[in-house]
Amino acid sequence: MKAIAVRRGEETPSVLEKPRPDPAEGEALVRTLRVGVDGTDHEVIAGSHGGYPEGEDHIVLGHEAVGVVVDPNGTGLSAGDVVVPTVRRRPNGSNDYFARGEPDMAPEGFYHERGIDGAHGFMSEYFTSPAEHLVHCPPELAELGFLVEPASITEKAIEHARASRSAFEWDPESAFVLGNGSLGLLTVAMLQASFDRLYCLGRRDRPDPTIDIIDELGATYVDSRKTPVDEVPDVYEPMDFVYEATGYAKHAFETVEALAPNGVGALLGVPSDWKFEVDGGALHRELVLHNKALVGSVNSNVRHFERGVESVAALPEWFTDALVTGVYDLDEFERAFDDDDTTIKTAVEFGSR
Repeated sequence: MKAIAVRRGEETPSVLEKPRPDPAEGEALVRTLRVGVDGTDHEVIAGSHGGYPEGEDHIVLGHEAVGVVVDPNGTGLSAGDVVVPTVRRRPNGSNDYFARGEPDMAPEGFYHERGIDGAHGFMSEYFTSPAEHLVHCPPELAELGFLVEPASITEKAIEHARASRSAFEWDPESAFVLGNGSLGLLTVAMLQASFDRLYCLGRRDRPDPTIDIIDELGATYVDSRKTPVDEVPDVYEPMDFVYEATGYAKHAFETVEALAPNGVGALLGVPSDWKFEVDGGALHRELVLHNKALVGSVNSNVRHFERGVESVAALPEWFTDALVTGVYDLDEFERAFDDDDTTIKTAVEFGSR
């Protein structure tokens, strides 16, 4: 079968020939339909994030996948089921995090991430997976199933943010999404039903397709070049909820200033090392005196994937049409990794249902 991978020492992905996998006990064989491309894939290719499977000179890319079961292999699944795989896997036998169904809470060393760190991904014509890591997707959602994984990331972040406010009555009205990439835009769309006022941060000039989407969603575009995050309360309003998806380290600290009293910020970006000065006393004071909170969130589990399916199903058609700017066949897969101002969300297509 054909697979898209990056080899050690190379800076661009290529198509490799690999044996079609045989499912082990408890696993199903899945024929891949589509696999999304995101910033993490680019980081894996560049070598700045993740790692190769042990003993391998390459890693098959892709962690945002949707496929159709071709061999249930006694798992209880049925041939023809459309499924979305979760990302984390046990590295060497079971551990308490996986046993509890909480692999997303496992610390480093207790998991592999398919297509990212220590395990091959899903960007191949077929893949196998334990049934417990396959989430059912409605057949009518098969073409958009690759959006379930990023939606699950947001579902978890929202869940943990709300959990941090669960000790008191919290009725948020305003939300501020930092980042107008595909994840940020998807999050704005997902937050529409829960917040009266939405804002989204970017660094682009009009006309721009991402700003057009923000406008159409009824959110307010905030240009960080004109209004830094920590100045947003003075220019717009203090925010009940801030969702950080930029990986820009200063935003974590500026979020504290942007929050309203009792507000919470969810940090999802993964910054590179960067030392800079902050007023630690002021930040500490803001958190304590105004009951503010910051939570970090990474990965997601089956529960979040199941909610992600519901969220993707609820997205308006105009939004997904605007968000997904390219779906490319295997013979032109390189275009899915292009990164320019017109690209928002892309995917590689391996076949139809």
